[in-house]
Amino acid sequence: MKRRTTLKSIAAVAALTIVTACAPASRDSNDIVDIAAGDDRFSTLVAAVQAADLVDTLKSDGPFTVFAPTNEAFAALPPGTLESLLEPENKDQLVAILTYHVAPGVASSSDLAGRRTRVLTANGQFVPIDGRHGVVVDGANVIIPDIIASNGIIHAIDQVILPD
Repeated sequence: MKRRTTLKSIAAVAALTIVTACAPASRDSNDIVDIAAGDDRFSTLVAAVQAADLVDTLKSDGPFTVFAPTNEAFAALPPGTLESLLEPENKDQLVAILTYHVAPGVASSSDLAGRRTRVLTANGQFVPIDGRHGVVVDGANVIIPDIIASNGIIHAIDQVILPD
């Protein structure tokens, strides 16, 4: 009798483990937007993503690689640039800039290390990446690599990169 109870318990735990493993990830479980919003270093980026109406896109399944400028990167823009980009009439320009920071798929720093490459971004342009001495994305240094999200990966960069 004790053996039967033990077998039932093991079966129940195994079934629960399988169900949990197969269940889809929660939409709000540490996605790119949630991670950025929870990190004070990205508060300007989060405000820009909201102004560009890209929140739902970056909360979707992805996966995405995001080259995320820090607040200091945005502060280094010429005076008035950020404020101008956040104006509703400049939304298209803001979207073009932000989507230049996003690539479909997941590219970890180890994927980028040791070589030069170009990655197609969400705005349709290629961004040059040099991984021979650290990782440099169109002139911006990756200062915090490989922040893992449920729908991709974030690399913090020290400059806002601009499309052609």
